[in-house]
Amino acid sequence: MTPSRRKFLYSISMLAASSAMPLNGFHFTSKKLRVALVGTGIRGTSFWGKRLVEQYSDILEFVGLCDINPGRLEFGKAYIGATCPTFSNFTEMIETTSPDLVIVTTKDSTHHEFIIKALDHGCDVLTEKPLTTDEVKCQAIVDAEKRSSKNLVVGFNYRWSPYASRLKELLQEETIGQITSVDFHWYLNTYHGASYFRRWHGLTDSGGTLWVHKATHHFDILNWWINSEPAQVFAYGDLEYYGSNGPFRGKNCRTCPHQSQCEFYWDITKHPHLMDLYVAHEHHDGYIRDNCLFRKEIDIFDKMSAQVKYANNVVLNYSLTTYSPYEGWRVSFNGTKGRIEGWLDIPYMKNFTVDQAELHAREMDQSGKEDHEQEPIIIHRLWNDFETEKVIMEKAGHGGGDKRLHDKIFKDPHSVDPLGRAAGLRDGAMSILIGIAARKSIEMGKPIDIASLTDLKPLVTRP
Repeated sequence: MTPSRRKFLYSISMLAASSAMPLNGFHFTSKKLRVALVGTGIRGTSFWGKRLVEQYSDILEFVGLCDINPGRLEFGKAYIGATCPTFSNFTEMIETTSPDLVIVTTKDSTHHEFIIKALDHGCDVLTEKPLTTDEVKCQAIVDAEKRSSKNLVVGFNYRWSPYASRLKELLQEETIGQITSVDFHWYLNTYHGASYFRRWHGLTDSGGTLWVHKATHHFDILNWWINSEPAQVFAYGDLEYYGSNGPFRGKNCRTCPHQSQCEFYWDITKHPHLMDLYVAHEHHDGYIRDNCLFRKEIDIFDKMSAQVKYANNVVLNYSLTTYSPYEGWRVSFNGTKGRIEGWLDIPYMKNFTVDQAELHAREMDQSGKEDHEQEPIIIHRLWNDFETEKVIMEKAGHGGGDKRLHDKIFKDPHSVDPLGRAAGLRDGAMSILIGIAARKSIEMGKPIDIASLTDLKPLVTRP
């Protein structure tokens, strides 16, 4: 076994260390990690495709790509730079190529199908967030890993940004004593926020609502910061802005007769990559990337608020807004010895103006360009004046989290991570279960116990 190969196996074992089941070891024999990817949309082809080929080809090779859309599949193969065969049938790909690792980047509601099949075929699995979309599928994944000798890793990248990591360090050092309550508010702008309602994410059956698809990121990082697991959730939510609330609607933005009237008009023809990846192949499966965000079938929430009680008695106040003038977030931690406040991309907190579409493009950028900035954290200890600490970070790649997640897996797996940023099945489950409980709370009008959803019982301290 080559040194680079050995490094990868160790890194995967570290990433899976928070899995619901103990590790059973890995028994690969090939010189390079054999990777198969299912789902050749934008996340699969870029972050888990092209970037891996460009940065880690010394340790891995793609042996198969799979998608239900044959046109997008072939374009994705060329864009990734892979030379492997392509498949429309996932089981055929697994049985033909015998991969070591399967990467799942399909529509959220189908994650469980491919995770379970891959585990049952003796493959380790790395899935894009969210783990899945409801508690039944979540339990099925838990059961599959229990009966498998393989492991599941969830690709949470927000934990790896320098800003989030510094907050974790301060909390772990008990800078403000024991955490008692947390306020966390995320603002999606009218560019990025609206985009969810154009895509399949606007349908509950596909994405589980933004309680699951988007907020899984937020809940995971909160579980990690708080260092406990959620016990109970009470939530409110509604659809008041997008969907049938719109003043008019069309088939899609390209053909809409209301282009001159609609402030949300988005011209996909100005985005060559999206034209090549989606529009050129929409006749195969009917998926329209520039759907009207006022179409009547949209059934997810566009405003959300929840209270979460943790097993260690911390109380979280959470909200998600999908039509904010700007994109950013705020967090405040109250503790027995003080308070910590943090925020990113709140324009008037920094006295800057930036185009909101450009801001999102910078966050998603995978080019590796350095764009270091300094962002503040406020530390206010009881009986003392507040202090401001500056954190050096990047905007690209989700605040620098994307490349650090990949580098930990592939380049520096032996280093000990005192912040415990690795995410396994249990982490993925606990993040989506908050969103699933929030959905149920809104439907039923009462608090929902996390323990009632699956056989994973909340722990006072994260494992």
